Amino acid sequence: MSQPRRVLIALCLLLAGLWVAQTATALEVKGRSSTQYSWYNDIVDGSKQAQLAEYLSFTLNGIDSANKLSVQGYGRAAYALKEPADGSSKFDDRLYYLYADYKGFADTVDMRIGRQFVNLSAGSSLVDGVQADFNNLGLVGVTLMGGRDIQFGEKGTLSSHSYAAGMALYLVGLKKTDLDLSYYRAYDYSDVARDMVGMNFRQFLLDSVKLYANTRYDLTAQVFSEVLGGVKYFPMMELMLTAEYFESYPTFDTTSIFSVFAVDKYKEGVLKADYAALAWLDVSAGLIKEQYGKDGDATVYEIGLRVRPSHSFTVGVFYDARSGYGGDLNGIKTYAEYSDLRRLKLAAGIDYDVYQRDTMTGDEIARKYWAATRYNFTKQMSATLRVEDNVNANYSKDMKGRATFDYEF
Repeated sequence: MSQPRRVLIALCLLLAGLWVAQTATALEVKGRSSTQYSWYNDIVDGSKQAQLAEYLSFTLNGIDSANKLSVQGYGRAAYALKEPADGSSKFDDRLYYLYADYKGFADTVDMRIGRQFVNLSAGSSLVDGVQADFNNLGLVGVTLMGGRDIQFGEKGTLSSHSYAAGMALYLVGLKKTDLDLSYYRAYDYSDVARDMVGMNFRQFLLDSVKLYANTRYDLTAQVFSEVLGGVKYFPMMELMLTAEYFESYPTFDTTSIFSVFAVDKYKEGVLKADYAALAWLDVSAGLIKEQYGKDGDATVYEIGLRVRPSHSFTVGVFYDARSGYGGDLNGIKTYAEYSDLRRLKLAAGIDYDVYQRDTMTGDEIARKYWAATRYNFTKQMSATLRVEDNVNANYSKDMKGRATFDYEF
């Protein structure tokens, strides 16, 4: 049996099962169906392409009398209306997650079994496996996870030989403090592809200061692959000041050819202010210092303005200027948005960038024009449309868009 037919049968069985479940008095089914039509230029040969896609997500509750067990799922089936230029199949399907979630097993453990996304401070994976969260042990909780590591590619799932496992320790019951320490390991066949430790920290002080930090350390490369630290200060309700430092050192799976190449560390310092000057006026400004290795530095200035002449109308204008390593850029982004607060929402905008890659080339211009609308027929039913055109060094006209019909049940 062909793959498209298998997926079609699976979707029909799933929809039938959800309908039967919803007719049962004890069960409750909630979810969303999103039917989408998109058109764009094929990235390979620039020809016009179009695609039909169906996204379906659901949650099934009321399975047991204590309402501790639920089932959640989310997937996509898509069909290209023209033959893809790269020779891939016109039909594409992806199951993003489908798992059973049991809360309070033995009043100690929350368990998930099936395909799920697991996010630890040391690493993240989409796995076919198990996640157990021990959250009733006192001041410290424990999370354990493991399973087959799912990686999607153009021709389907690529990870029949990939596995991931990890654990996390985190504080429980402290209102203004969040802290977790975690360990993550990924395998490619029997080889260790990733071996990481991580930390995530949040601290609130005096109702006006927020401290935060994240870090990941690669045990195989023996380097910090990511470090983030910052502070947000609220001297008044209308004003937020941010100071942040970030650095990243690219690391790769040990089984990847890219792991043998030399790379540079990226560093970034940010100072930013966001101010609600008036009930109808927001102002923001920022300074970013970037460092690319030993000899590459750049500076970015940002300023933004958001005006609300009425409850239903908003206009935003944002400007950024960048100079240094990698070229210079001056860009402006503007948009307008209207909403009648009930059914109709309209928006449109323009991005306009003038950039110079190096001193040997002249200025180049990149423009993006877009417009979008959303209409709510009922509380459960809506339709959206977005159209976009890109004009730049690669395209004199690059029209793309998406029409969507959403139904919540």
